[in-house]
Amino acid sequence: MMRRCADTDFKAIESIINEAAVAYRGHIPSDCYHVPYMTGAALRAELDAGVSFWGWENEGELVAVMGIERKRSVTLIRHAYTRTSWQGRGLGSQLLDLLIGQAQGPLLIGTWAGATWAIEFYQRRGFEMLPPATAAPLLDKYWRVPPRQKEPEVSVVLAHRERPLPEDTP
Repeated sequence: MMRRCADTDFKAIESIINEAAVAYRGHIPSDCYHVPYMTGAALRAELDAGVSFWGWENEGELVAVMGIERKRSVTLIRHAYTRTSWQGRGLGSQLLDLLIGQAQGPLLIGTWAGATWAIEFYQRRGFEMLPPATAAPLLDKYWRVPPRQKEPEVSVVLAHRERPLPEDTP
């Protein structure tokens, strides 16, 4: 069952993100990978900044989460993670479809350049990778990430092909 996450899901969201983010080890720069991947304080900051999480619940247990954030004229898909034992069952696809239906305006996703499985997942679902010259200003404008994470060899931005980019995009 898909549902909007509540405050009571905070620990489950944090746990899912940190469990699934182990997949980044060895695929993203070592100076960007840390344990835990997302601290409770960092998750709280994301929620306070406007990220709203939706999740997939099975028998009372949250097993997958995905965030959505309205940021100026665009919608961002944020923090898409599934418990490792539940991966490959289509939960991420169903959550993404739900959030695409809620999005307003251009729809963007940022992810690690080394997370090729994530890039391919989004490409199969209608997203196209933007060239670095376009992605860099979007990362500056719409994301709260450290400068290192904005480097073109570190992060990429994908846009949904059916939703045009903002007029002021380079």
